[in-house]
Amino acid sequence: MDIFGRCQSYTVSQEARSAGLYPYFIPFEGHDATVAQTVDGDILMCGSNNYLGLTSDPRVQAAAQAAIEEYGTSRTGSRLLNGNTPLHDELEHELADFLGMPAALVFPTGYQANVGTIASLLSRHDVVILDREAHASVYDGCGMSRAKTRRFAHNDMDDLERQLAASPSDAGRLVVVDGVYSMAGDLCPLTEVVRLCRQYGARLLVDDAHGIGVLADGRGTSAHFGVTDQVDLVTVTFSKSLASIGGAVLGPENVIEYLRHHARSLIFSAAAPPASLAAAYAALRILKAEPWLCRQAVENASYVRRELMALDYDPIPNETPIVSVRLDGVQETLLAWRSLLDRGVYVNAVIPPAASPRLRASFSTTHTPEQLKRVVAAFAEVGDLMPLEDQ
Repeated sequence: MDIFGRCQSYTVSQEARSAGLYPYFIPFEGHDATVAQTVDGDILMCGSNNYLGLTSDPRVQAAAQAAIEEYGTSRTGSRLLNGNTPLHDELEHELADFLGMPAALVFPTGYQANVGTIASLLSRHDVVILDREAHASVYDGCGMSRAKTRRFAHNDMDDLERQLAASPSDAGRLVVVDGVYSMAGDLCPLTEVVRLCRQYGARLLVDDAHGIGVLADGRGTSAHFGVTDQVDLVTVTFSKSLASIGGAVLGPENVIEYLRHHARSLIFSAAAPPASLAAAYAALRILKAEPWLCRQAVENASYVRRELMALDYDPIPNETPIVSVRLDGVQETLLAWRSLLDRGVYVNAVIPPAASPRLRASFSTTHTPEQLKRVVAAFAEVGDLMPLEDQ
């Protein structure tokens, strides 16, 4: 059997392209936080995770440029060997201080932070229990760890307790949740998760990729719920609010030291480029000095969410910059996405297996009132053209 057989029979993406309904891998130009250029002209960008709009901030760009001048474009090696720079160490210290954790370890990406942390800490003798809607990197880390993997229904604390109670008491146990779930923008009930982990003697990892820079003046989900000192590990990414690429895990100093020498996704990967580290560091300093940025992003999304509800859409309630609008099926989602794009508004089309059919929009501090009204007007026109999900 030829392993390329499944590739030759895969036609879904080409069929979507032929129908003009392929929503992925669009080439965008420009670096403005709210407007991007495509072959069809300028569009309002409401599909990025640039929550604070800092990718186009002159201070962030200047820091990245200065890092290239000082360190070059790449260290061309692992952090373990020649790839480490003072930027790594400074960023780790700043992150740990800002998030109220003992220590931090920077990875090339947020994906690698999750994979490396989970796969390094667990073995086949352990049990990992994760929310069904956890990020794909969490699932991949669990698979690489060979630990017994159990899933609980999304944000269902009764089901989490059942899974904890059913797991062997003599096994190492790790619970993994997202602080903010990326597809819907809803929050984990972290206070209750912490209580259950303590009751059953399990460790807790919170993937806060979409919480940092958004909740609690940017300090994330643990600070939002006031449980920072009760969460064992936190992973974050730099590719959302911190306007760059990279990731980190934060936790006890001895755990971070262990991961520094055991996380394969760190050791066997080249270090993040100096420009990316410097950009994230600059964005973090801005976030610390200007916490109003977080509140403005949430307010912008709240305005759009209220207006869409008035138009009989069904946005999922949350307190983040994410506006997730449930629709009735894959075809309806792709048609709505295309119709919005034709009106100059780009959002994300989400279809299974990523999540149930929906449009996912996200809003930045830098979206203006006029731009937000334009987004609402485009949704109004699209709503008049097609039926919405049955309420």
